Amino acid sequence: MVPFFKRKKQSNKGKRQERDSSGSSKNSAEEKDFIGSSLAANVDKIRQKTGYSSDLVIRLINIGPQSEIKIAVLYVKGMVDSQSINDFLIEQIMKNKALQEKIMPNEALDIITEEAVALGGVKSVQDWEELFTVLMAGNTILLIDGINKALSASTQGGARRSVQESTTNVSVRGSKEAFTESIETNTAMVRRIINNPNLWTESMKIGKMTKTEVSIMYINGIAKNEIVEEVRKRLKRINIDGILESGYIEQLIEDQTLTTFPTVHHTERPDCVAGNLLEGRIAILVNGTPFVLLVPALFIDFFQSVEDYYERFDISTALRFLRTVTFLISLIAPAVYIAATTFHQEMIPTQLAIIIAAQRESVPFPAFVEALIMEVTFEILREAGIRMPKAIGSTVSIVGALVIGQAAVQAGIVSPAMVIIVSMTAIASFATPSYAVAISARLVRFVFMISAATFGFYGIILAFIMLTVHLCSLRSFGVPYMSPLAPFIPGEAGDTILRKPIWAYSKRPHLISGENKVSEGKHQKPGPPGPRNMTNHYTEKGE
Repeated sequence: MVPFFKRKKQSNKGKRQERDSSGSSKNSAEEKDFIGSSLAANVDKIRQKTGYSSDLVIRLINIGPQSEIKIAVLYVKGMVDSQSINDFLIEQIMKNKALQEKIMPNEALDIITEEAVALGGVKSVQDWEELFTVLMAGNTILLIDGINKALSASTQGGARRSVQESTTNVSVRGSKEAFTESIETNTAMVRRIINNPNLWTESMKIGKMTKTEVSIMYINGIAKNEIVEEVRKRLKRINIDGILESGYIEQLIEDQTLTTFPTVHHTERPDCVAGNLLEGRIAILVNGTPFVLLVPALFIDFFQSVEDYYERFDISTALRFLRTVTFLISLIAPAVYIAATTFHQEMIPTQLAIIIAAQRESVPFPAFVEALIMEVTFEILREAGIRMPKAIGSTVSIVGALVIGQAAVQAGIVSPAMVIIVSMTAIASFATPSYAVAISARLVRFVFMISAATFGFYGIILAFIMLTVHLCSLRSFGVPYMSPLAPFIPGEAGDTILRKPIWAYSKRPHLISGENKVSEGKHQKPGPPGPRNMTNHYTEKGE
C-alpha cells in the first residue's frame, strides 16, 4: 500500500499538472488570433496577408430590404469550381426570400448555413490561421458584416490531370488506371476496389508553409495496430517547411538512412495498393503526387510485379526467378569478369581464354579500369537519356551507346568482351520491377568491382557476405527486411521467389497483418466435378 503522505503528494502533483494543462490550454486559446466583426477590416487584413494577390477574388453582396447587411465571398482563382460558386452559393444567397426580409446578421448567418448554401462541407471558422488554411486549400469563405466568424464551403476544383495509364509500373495484364496528383481522386480509386467500411482513412496537414494534406489508409482488423500507431507517430513528428512529393515523407519516416536499398515501397497503381492493404500494409497518400507509399516494405516485394497474381502460378514463378537472376547479373557480372581475367584465368575455358587474351592484347588498361570506364560511360548515357526531351532521349542513349562502344573498341581502349558484359549488365538492370532497387544495384556494383579487382572471387564472396548481413540488419517499421527468408517462415515462403497458387493463400503475412490473418475460406482448390455431381448434373438436364 502507498503511504498517506505519498498519496497526498501524488494527488497534489496531479492537481498541479491539471492546473498546468488548463493554464497551457488557456494560453494557447489566448494566442489564437480571432476574426473581428468588421467586414471592411477583415477583408483588408486578408488582402494585406495575401500581398494583394491578383488571383484572390472578393465579391461583395448586399442583402435585406434596404441592403443593410453586407456579405463578402472570397476564393482563390484557379483552385475552385467557379460554376459551383456562382450557381450554388452566390445565386442561392441572392435569390433566398428569407434573406430579403429585415433580419439581423446572426439570423442571416443561420439562414445561409442551413438553407441558402447548396454545397457540402459548410463549417464555421473563428480564427485567422484556420481561415487562411481553408482558403488556400480551395474552399470559399463567406464573411458577414457584424459577425466575428466566417463560413467555409467546400468548392475545390480547377484544372487537374485526368486518370491515365501508369508510366512506371507497366503491366501486360491488369488495370490500366494510375493515380493522379489529387489525393481525393486517389482515395476514391482505392475505395472503388475495396468496397468495405473497414477501410479507414486518417488525414493530417504536414509542412509549415505548404500545409500538404497527407492521409494514411489501412483496413481495420487486418493492419497491425502497432504498425499503424508507429506510422501515425512518425508522420506527426515531421516538422518541415514543405512537402513537395511523397519522397520527402519516405526519407523522413524510414527506419535506417545509411543504406542504398529502399525500406519504403512506392507505386502509382491502385490495384497494387489494394493488394498490399489486403495483406495488412498501410498506404500513405500525399496530395500533389501520384506515388503512394506502402509500409512496411520487404526486400522480396521489390522483385514482384502486380501482374504476378493475375497470371498462373507456374508462369509467375518462372518470371520471378528470371528477375532474381537478372538482378544478380546486374550486380556482379562486371565483377566476375574482372576476377576471372585478373586472378582466375584457369576457370575460363581454354578456347575462350585465348580469344579474350587476343582481344585484350592491344588494351593498355587492366580489366578493372576498363570496366570502370565503360560503366561510368553507360551511366552517363543512361542519365542523359532520362533527362533529355522524350522525343530524342531514347535515340540519344541508344545511338550514343552504339557509337561510343564501337569507337572505344576500334581505338583499343576497351575489349569487345567488356562491351558485351557491360551491355548485358545494363539490360539486366532494366528487368528489375522496382527502379529504386535497380539504382541500388548500380551503386553496389562498383563495390563488387573493387572487391573483385583486389581479392578476386574471394572478394566477391566477402562482399556478398557483407551485403547479406547488411540486408538482414535492416528493418521496415520494425519488420525484418529480409522476411520471410530471414527469419525463415516456411508458411510464407510460397510468396517470395516462388509463387504458390491463389487458392493456397489461406493466411496473411504473419509479421505484417493484425488479428485477422485468414484471407481465404476452406476448399478453394479448383477441380473437375466428382462422379456424383456429374450424374446429378446430367439427371437435372434430362440427359
